[in-house]
Amino acid sequence: MILLFMSFLFVFAALCITTPAVEYDPSWVNITEAGKDMDEGYITTSSGRVWFKIAGKNRNKTPLLLIHGGPGAAHDYFEPLLALSDERPVIFYDQLGCGNSDKPDDMSQYSVESYVKEVGEVRSALGLSEVHILGQSWGGGLAAAYYLYEKPDGLKSLILSSPLLDTGRWISDQKSYLSEMPEDIQESVRIAEESGVYDSEEYQNAMSEYYSLHLCRLTPWPPLVVESLGKLSIPVYIHMWGPSEFTCTGTLQSFNLTADLSEIGVPVLFVCGEYDEAAPSSIRYFADLTENSETLVLEDASHLNHIEKADEYVKAVREFLKNLN
Repeated sequence: MILLFMSFLFVFAALCITTPAVEYDPSWVNITEAGKDMDEGYITTSSGRVWFKIAGKNRNKTPLLLIHGGPGAAHDYFEPLLALSDERPVIFYDQLGCGNSDKPDDMSQYSVESYVKEVGEVRSALGLSEVHILGQSWGGGLAAAYYLYEKPDGLKSLILSSPLLDTGRWISDQKSYLSEMPEDIQESVRIAEESGVYDSEEYQNAMSEYYSLHLCRLTPWPPLVVESLGKLSIPVYIHMWGPSEFTCTGTLQSFNLTADLSEIGVPVLFVCGEYDEAAPSSIRYFADLTENSETLVLEDASHLNHIEKADEYVKAVREFLKNLN
């Protein structure tokens, strides 16, 4: 799919003329497909090639950069947010080690610090001097960390969608949910946690029940959800998180941004589902610590609420961004 360099220069020149809202840096960006309303390609970061796609080219609106969760997921499950590209550029990318991006064997590259750096490199490469950022799940934690660690110029707002902001609180919320489930489900999880054996039929069935309540409540799961979960990078997930939803042994074990949330100086929209793994009580707690924030809890929805309640979710994001350009 990679175009010849001269072809890329032609595309780049055309984009610079017609879409000043997103201006690519040719020393970083290789366009593999270009169209009237969508471009995609690769950014050469300091750690490897990162895949991106831009939908929508409205030069009058500030772009929206999407940061996916996982850790180890990919951009695909953000598909419902394509609806926002009718009024502003919407930018998808796969974090290093995920989806269409390079997958280095050096696991030290998969850390909060390296991914924060990557966000900045993506912005630089795509010329996003002004940008809104929407991060979901782990991506919400990464979005907040990017603001808090880098204090970047031109970041106009944050949408923290079912965010991971405190690992300890996250695990506590999962265990609280688990305690409300039938005893046999709890026992299957307890045995797996104690033995370290997570491939038993009993455990898999228990997790299916858990996910049907707190990950995605649609029945059956849409193909988009199934396909996205099938692309999860297990090495990245285990390295950064651990063996299960209820145990964090990876690099995110001590991740906690709670004490710094008051330092966020841009408008923030917190979103979660009524039965979200990112529990509403925790999200409201984080929002109370964050100045200039608002909270939306979507009824009868869980962690993938942007899929379960796509119309409500997109409408809320539009409304939030309306007065921020």
